[in-house]
Amino acid sequence: MNWRSESIWVEIIKGSRKTSNFFLSFLIFMGSLGFLVVGTSSYIGKNLISLFPSQQIIFFPQGIVMSFYGIAGLFISSYLWCILFWNVGSGYDLFDRKEGIVCIFRWGFPGRNRRIFLRFLIRDIQSIRIRVQEGPYPRRVLYIDIKGQGVIPLTRIDDNFVTPREIENKAAELAYFLRVPIEVF
Repeated sequence: MNWRSESIWVEIIKGSRKTSNFFLSFLIFMGSLGFLVVGTSSYIGKNLISLFPSQQIIFFPQGIVMSFYGIAGLFISSYLWCILFWNVGSGYDLFDRKEGIVCIFRWGFPGRNRRIFLRFLIRDIQSIRIRVQEGPYPRRVLYIDIKGQGVIPLTRIDDNFVTPREIENKAAELAYFLRVPIEVF
C-alpha cells in the first residue's frame, strides 16, 4: 500500500514475507526431514516411514551423510522461518517535500540494531539512480544518491520488476516529485 499527496509520498516496503519464501522454507524443511528419517532408518535397520526405504542404504557412510544433510537442512529451514517471522527487510520510505526530509525505515535482525532508520534532507539528494543488469538473471535496482553518504537502495535486489518500463516510471515519478535528476548505471 502506497500513499501519495501533493507534498508527501509514503511507500510501504514488503519484507521477507513473500509466498515464494514460505514455499522455499517449507520445501527445505520437508526435504531435510526426509533426509533425517532415511538416515535414522538406516541406523535402526528398519523403515520408519514406508515411503523412504532404507534397506538398501548402509549406515556407514550413506546413512551418516543423509543424517548430516537432514540436520543441516533443519538448521537452514529454521533460519528461514525466523527471517519470515521477524519480517526482515520490511519498512517504509517517506518523502516529505513540505518539511524537506526523507526517512527510510527498515526492520533488520533482532538485536541492538534491529531498527534501521535513515533521515536526511531533500536538498542533500544528488540524484535518483537506476542500476540495470541484464543477462540470465536481470536485476533492476533503484537507488537514491545522497551527498556524503553514497547511494542507498530503495528497492530490494530480488524485487524483479516485470518490465524495465516499470522501474523507469517509478524512478521518473520519484525524481519529478523530489525535483532531482535521474542517472542510469
